[in-house]
Amino acid sequence: MKLEKDERIEDLQCGGLNIIQNKNLYTFTSDSVILANFIGTKPKDECVEIGTGCGVISILLSAKTKFSHIKAFELQKVMSDLAQKNVVLNGLDEKIEIINDDIENFNKYINGQVDVVFSNPPYMKESVVNENEVKSIARHDKTLPLERLCYLTSKMLKSGGAFYLVYGANRAAEVIYQLKKHSLEPKKMFFTQNGKGKTILIVVKAVKDGKEGVEVLENLVTNDKDGKYLEMLHTKYVK
Repeated sequence: MKLEKDERIEDLQCGGLNIIQNKNLYTFTSDSVILANFIGTKPKDECVEIGTGCGVISILLSAKTKFSHIKAFELQKVMSDLAQKNVVLNGLDEKIEIINDDIENFNKYINGQVDVVFSNPPYMKESVVNENEVKSIARHDKTLPLERLCYLTSKMLKSGGAFYLVYGANRAAEVIYQLKKHSLEPKKMFFTQNGKGKTILIVVKAVKDGKEGVEVLENLVTNDKDGKYLEMLHTKYVK
């Protein structure tokens, strides 16, 4: 496959999968790997990813679990084009469909309701000075506020369907409130922390119309004290 300027192919170290990244665009982080490990699907599940970026989570799921099909939405054209290249690169055209559109328009692409929704959405509130537009949209929640994300997810999920979400831990109270407000009952959750003991992320599985009661798993430590990613990151909470 022909690579554009500033693109590179990286080994995902999972089932022979590879990923193209562009250093000038938003590149995936450990958040995506952590969420991909946590998502559980069944062979007949119809799934939706909200904000696929370069497509890494959906692509990782092809090796980690079984599903029927994923519709992966991406608002930014440049990122959806990159995600499409990655789907083709890994021979997943029949399993993963990249859709370049706002998730607000999901009814144009989905008939009925789906079994699983997952998202590593933008969750920062303040933009970085001089950050390029692609990275800013991917990181900051202006284009997809948490309340809207939960509302749309609830609309597209079947009763009993699962929603998997990773978000900033400093907004954990908002996450739980918005999930419950939109009939998405938290069922499993854990926090990540870095090598210095700082809590970074909240990772949640919620079930539409589920009964109350959440299992809080042990924290996932992602780095050693020097900042190096731990091997546990690639295997913890794999379903």
